Amino acid sequence: MDEKRFAIAMFGLAVSVVVGYLAVRFVAALTVSVFLYYSTRRYYDVLGRLRLPARVRAVVVIASLAVPLLLLISYTVVLLIVEARRFIDQYGVIGVVSENVSWFGGVDQLPELTLQGLVRAYRAGQLDGLLTFATENATFLTSLVSGFFLNLFIVIIVVYYLLVDGHRIREWLLRFDDDAVIRAYLEAVDGELEAVLFGNLLNVIATSLIAVGAYHGYNLFAPMQAQIPYPALAGVLTGVASLIPVVGMKIVYLPLTGIAAIPILLGGNDAVLVYIVAFLVVAVVVVDTIPDLVLRPLLSGETTHVGLLMLAYTLGPVVLGFYGLFFAPIALVVGLTFADTALPRLLGAAEPDGDGLHRDQLRLDQFR
Repeated sequence: MDEKRFAIAMFGLAVSVVVGYLAVRFVAALTVSVFLYYSTRRYYDVLGRLRLPARVRAVVVIASLAVPLLLLISYTVVLLIVEARRFIDQYGVIGVVSENVSWFGGVDQLPELTLQGLVRAYRAGQLDGLLTFATENATFLTSLVSGFFLNLFIVIIVVYYLLVDGHRIREWLLRFDDDAVIRAYLEAVDGELEAVLFGNLLNVIATSLIAVGAYHGYNLFAPMQAQIPYPALAGVLTGVASLIPVVGMKIVYLPLTGIAAIPILLGGNDAVLVYIVAFLVVAVVVVDTIPDLVLRPLLSGETTHVGLLMLAYTLGPVVLGFYGLFFAPIALVVGLTFADTALPRLLGAAEPDGDGLHRDQLRLDQFR
């Protein structure tokens, strides 16, 4: 290798190290971006039938994800605040918290959640403990908020440009093709990732619809004191939680069962608890078990094993943290597709014919 090639190679290595470091630093945001890209690419292609420009379609796709998600989060937060305030006022929790939590001291009652109510509480000195706590932890709180918005910005930008310019990355990778191995592998892994991750999006939508219908159907037969609060919101949250197999939906319907049972237990009306048990049975069977057994295999992709995919979704967050929920299935699909498509060709294994049979295997028409 001459000096010029060596210098270029060293420069390329340095650039690769820098890019790799940045990728590892923001691996969570990049993983979520790839997950969202493959989850929405089919929707992006469908919008192409309307003859919309690529950039407009990308904006529509991102807005279709962001706006409903923001509305769902906002609605959930507002309801949690309203219900928490109602619970605190009804059972006098504020006094107990004020006595045992130092930075909450001096707050005898919650201020009104309006600008005027917060101003009056500030002038009365009720917020002094909270402001002191916020000041002492300003660095942590600022880092937390800024980190969240930075990662959100990265996700939006990466998803947008993957939708608009993803074909350019594909063309660049195919420049290094050798005996069509890279092309075959890229086409296989690209299609399987889209099938698996788009299937997850469909599974979330289908599970949400099933949960909303089941919760509303239960409320039609249950007495008022045993009804499930906010069944539409609870159903949508159940669908979103279905991204995590095995334990996901339980994060929603088990606390929901407890919330519905607490007023009954406090009121001493034990006879109504049979309806709560009935709701739990409906949630386990209709919402949790049936979609997991019927829908997930249908929407899990073409070649990826359903059991391995569920294992990846379960163990990913345990090993890698939150972003492991998105990284593990992607890594599983990439690895299995490589073992199924590229590895046999690299090792010189015989390729099957177009009908899926080995070239040396006898066919039925040979016995005629």
